[in-house]
Amino acid sequence: MTELAPDAGLRRKNPKLKSALLQHKALSLAGLSERLFGLLFSGLVYPQIWEDPIVDMAAMQVRPGHRIVTIGSGGCNMLTYLSAAPARIDVVDLNPHHIALNRLKLAAFRHLPSHKDVVRFLAVDGTRSNSQAYDLFIAPKLDAATRAYWSGRDLTGRRRISVFERNIYRTGLLGRFIAASHVLARLHGINPVDFVQARSMREQRQFFDDKLAPLFDRPVIRWITGRKSSLFGLGIPPQQFDELASLSSEKSLAAVLRQRLEKLTCHFPLRENYFAWQAFARRYPLPHEGELPAYLQNSRYEAIRNHAERVVVHHASFTELLAGKPASSVDRYVLLDAQDWMTDRQLNDLWTEITRTADDGAVVIFRTAAEASILPGRVSGALLDQWHYDAEASAKLGAEDRSAIYGGFHIYRKKA
Repeated sequence: MTELAPDAGLRRKNPKLKSALLQHKALSLAGLSERLFGLLFSGLVYPQIWEDPIVDMAAMQVRPGHRIVTIGSGGCNMLTYLSAAPARIDVVDLNPHHIALNRLKLAAFRHLPSHKDVVRFLAVDGTRSNSQAYDLFIAPKLDAATRAYWSGRDLTGRRRISVFERNIYRTGLLGRFIAASHVLARLHGINPVDFVQARSMREQRQFFDDKLAPLFDRPVIRWITGRKSSLFGLGIPPQQFDELASLSSEKSLAAVLRQRLEKLTCHFPLRENYFAWQAFARRYPLPHEGELPAYLQNSRYEAIRNHAERVVVHHASFTELLAGKPASSVDRYVLLDAQDWMTDRQLNDLWTEITRTADDGAVVIFRTAAEASILPGRVSGALLDQWHYDAEASAKLGAEDRSAIYGGFHIYRKKA
């Protein structure tokens, strides 16, 4: 009974995620860690996706007529791709909360009256009229399952859609992790919100060097960053933790996280990095403070609105969806960091379907927690020989990723 309990709880919450994540026996340390991560990931995880869509667009060079398959997550990147007018985007995700969020964001573009209404709904916190806008313009046009989700009640008894009256980006697993990080920093005398007062790259660097970097030498933070479960809220599953910890002799992620935080704070102007605004101010910048995500900018609004019906959102795995597609039917693949979770068998099954469905000139992009691509030595040589790894472009664009979370960005192009 005890051995079955962790599996049973995860199975009830999300059987698709269970089959993708669990690799070890329930009572092993690795198995317990996987099950805890899976249970946490059964709720809303990412209100905002944390991969830079501008980097994605530069790597993929999306054109009208392209057919894209992408993991959904928070839905922001899918909408950015849509601004390039591809023929079709298939969005897949194993998390039903992300499915509901992706469908809601699409419906907001299709049915809210104007660009200002979309920005108010998706980017401005403390907007009490958003539930009314949902009831009037969006809810009648949603499919039954998505409408039931957002009109339903959360654990506090409030309608789920009411989160858009407050600040959805402070919710979800990642939102709670950021909140906890702020509390921890303040306990050490540092208020992360002060970072957004920086008015130059020099001031950003000074804040990091004087305020943030010393935190990673504090014993309690070094202890926390040595615990797998403490970093689940950052979206680091047990497999990724082990990969990153292997880079440090102390088996702690303190040095790795310090390096990633330095990139977030010091490598890009604050006005141009909404990821930093979410990390430090826990909101998007106001118009006089900086730029919104690409999909919320007015220049892309009409294209996204006009082509939103070209997106189909699926509660399925990447491999599962591709298995139902004909050969040579996909041009672009966006895997996020999902492969870091996979066994060798899962990787080979995935790349078998990618290679079968890839049309001429197809491009695959993905990210990894560590710097190197995880494919060599794990995916069959017969499969990888059909793809060219663009190492130069991967390194260049990886350095330009403003989210700064990942160690590596990778581009594979189908050989002629």
